[in-house]
Amino acid sequence: MTDHIPTDVQTDAPAARHGAATSVDAGAADWNARGRTVRRDPLAAYDEMRGRCPVARGTDGSWTVFTHADVMAVALDHHTFANGVSAHLQVPNGLDGAEHSAFRAVIDRYFTRERVRALEPQVRQVAEDLVASLDVPGAVDAVALGSRFAVRAQSAWLGWPAEIEDELLQWVRDNHDATRSGDRARTAEVAERFDAIIRALTAVRREPDAPDDVTTALVRDQVDGRPLTDDEIVSILRNWTGGDLGSMALCAGVVLTYLADHPDLQARLRAGVSDRELDAICDEILRIDDPFVSNRRVATEPVTLGGREIAAGDRVVLSWTAANRDPRMFGDDPEAFDPAGNAPYNLVWGIGKHVCPGRPLATLELRVLVRAVVAATEAIDPDPDGARRRSLPPLGGYAEAPVILR
Repeated sequence: MTDHIPTDVQTDAPAARHGAATSVDAGAADWNARGRTVRRDPLAAYDEMRGRCPVARGTDGSWTVFTHADVMAVALDHHTFANGVSAHLQVPNGLDGAEHSAFRAVIDRYFTRERVRALEPQVRQVAEDLVASLDVPGAVDAVALGSRFAVRAQSAWLGWPAEIEDELLQWVRDNHDATRSGDRARTAEVAERFDAIIRALTAVRREPDAPDDVTTALVRDQVDGRPLTDDEIVSILRNWTGGDLGSMALCAGVVLTYLADHPDLQARLRAGVSDRELDAICDEILRIDDPFVSNRRVATEPVTLGGREIAAGDRVVLSWTAANRDPRMFGDDPEAFDPAGNAPYNLVWGIGKHVCPGRPLATLELRVLVRAVVAATEAIDPDPDGARRRSLPPLGGYAEAPVILR
């Protein structure tokens, strides 16, 4: 996931609501983030590690923190835990300090309330047109639906041509496969292919007759009084699209399957809810089954966390999924549905200075897609003939999420 934060979350790590967190000694067992147990049932594996070994050393030497309190502590300590983890330029989530603040000031201008509100009719039309093209009644893969919607909505926002839709959809699939493989050469090839798509689009925006769209505005934007470099523009657009296209697909898969499994909640939506209430419902569903599995940090100095001694230079992984299911914050049944009660502690969109600048747009997109599907159907049911397939780590949510639209 990119930098994420809920706007209503606390800025200081809260005390546990349901008992104190435990710590382990420095000799606790390691864990394998891509191991068989995680592949078989990711949520159960994260839940088990959170209780047994809250700060665990991975087979790659990195540390993963699983409790809500420890994830908050790392995310909010910008001095001890830096974001410059990758050797590649990552704007803004791979930057720290004043440099990060300068780029966030640029990026946040594109996600103001006014700009997102102005975009809503266009995004809503994209959702309604896409859903109208579906066979109802009929079966649909909620992840594939979310992926196609994300490509069309992002292209409408950025001013990208419809002709590259299939290329972008194939890239999303290839990127997920490469990410799951853990093969760096494969991941690098997919990243280079996406960068080539972006550079072709930005080249057009440098012409005198460039279209008046968000991509052109970014190409002509400045940071600290100087023009953005080509690499910075590509990195920003990669952050906005490369990650968010796949993220929206995963969110759609989680939310629509949850609605299929909970007809009472569907009935509540069909009776009419406000945008604010629907946003809270989606956030709570994503808390229960968080598709944004983790973020990375690097320790800038020696630090003790959860009873483990972490050295300067060690990688630290924040398990958002585990933190969002911590019984100390969300009660004995972390899957209990309580949008209002859990909202202040929900870390789906992260927390800290490295927030998700695109949260307003992502929330809008998910809301209008859900409304369009609900409006076009009488029921969303589980598909008895289609098997759901979980995404493999480091991805979350579903790789395939078949549902029946009645």
